[in-house]
Amino acid sequence: MARKTNYGYEKRQKELAKKAKKEEKLKRKQEQSSQPPQDQE
Repeated sequence: MARKTNYGYEKRQKELAKKAKKEEKLKRKQEQSSQPPQDQE
């Protein structure tokens, strides 16, 4: 009998990865805003 794939685990891992990426982006944005603005053209 083949084991059932644990989709709940995969979904959780994907959500954790998304959350970590979002937090990283937010942190980088905060660091950028605390620094003096630079010309980005």
